Amino acid sequence: MTDPLRICVLGAGSWGTALATLMARNGHRVVLWGRDAAVSAAIDGAHENTRYLPGIPLPESLRATTDLAAAMAGVDLVLVVVPSHAFTETLHALAPLRPANAGVAWATKGFEPGSGRFLHEVAEDILGPDVPLAVVTGPSFAKEVALDLPTAVTVHGQDAAFAQRVAEVLHGPTFRAYTGEDMVGAELGGAMKNVLAVATGVADGMQLGLNARAGLITRGLNEMLRLSAAIGGKPETLMGLAGLGDLVLTCTGDLSRNRRLGLALGRGQSLDEAVRAIGQVVESVQTANEVMRQAERHGIDLPISSAVRAVLHGDLTPAEGLRQLLAREQKPEYPQTLFR
Repeated sequence: MTDPLRICVLGAGSWGTALATLMARNGHRVVLWGRDAAVSAAIDGAHENTRYLPGIPLPESLRATTDLAAAMAGVDLVLVVVPSHAFTETLHALAPLRPANAGVAWATKGFEPGSGRFLHEVAEDILGPDVPLAVVTGPSFAKEVALDLPTAVTVHGQDAAFAQRVAEVLHGPTFRAYTGEDMVGAELGGAMKNVLAVATGVADGMQLGLNARAGLITRGLNEMLRLSAAIGGKPETLMGLAGLGDLVLTCTGDLSRNRRLGLALGRGQSLDEAVRAIGQVVESVQTANEVMRQAERHGIDLPISSAVRAVLHGDLTPAEGLRQLLAREQKPEYPQTLFR
């Protein structure tokens, strides 16, 4: 194991708590920052996140606070784990508090709302070109990580040494962390799988069968690969943990909020009803807009993602979206290359 580090995790939801727990179990000094005083008090005092991970004991060494300046003091590494809509605000808040030697990583999946920028572009803009950055992504449900069940993720960053450092603090007996340098592809996979999980959830909610689910996952991967190629991502990134791995997990596992949203819509619930029942941020609602913004910018046809956006906007019912997909003309699976 790497020498113990002092680490600040920003975001005390289920995923932030799970990653903070993992690193504390690995012997690091971890402070978890969140806005909810009751959540922080429960983590710090009762060693349980009663709101997001109820019933799972957390390490006694894990500290929690609502004081951002105190959480950031003297840290070696910052890990941001907030929803994508809060990412820009959080980076602006941490920037003046960041110790000079502390790199910044994030396990947030999505784009900057409104601009459609990738999160590494946002981070570079706010923190400057000299701060080492990395993204943590892959097939990983927070509850299973907190329960110490086997998990594998990947850490991508343009600074290979920093990506390796982040991977080392995460890597442990039941948690494998790989590394790579394709931040564009890794971030695209982590964001886009949430949109595609809605599609498979809708199909399962409508009881369309396992064949339909497999077809949507496969053709969804094709959409990810084609858009990734247009924006400069590497195909192997999308065929690995950041793409295929995360896609399969999110499309088939009922711990996925985005899949549960699709299931509810497929069963006839309204979007508002479904989001209220889930009770947490559902990234696909915003991400569908940004995925299609990227697709339209690069002239890429993404029929599944487009149908999901239309359903989430109320422009199509799930049944109409299905009919629209099935009405597309017959064509070769790969007319020219994998990426056309």
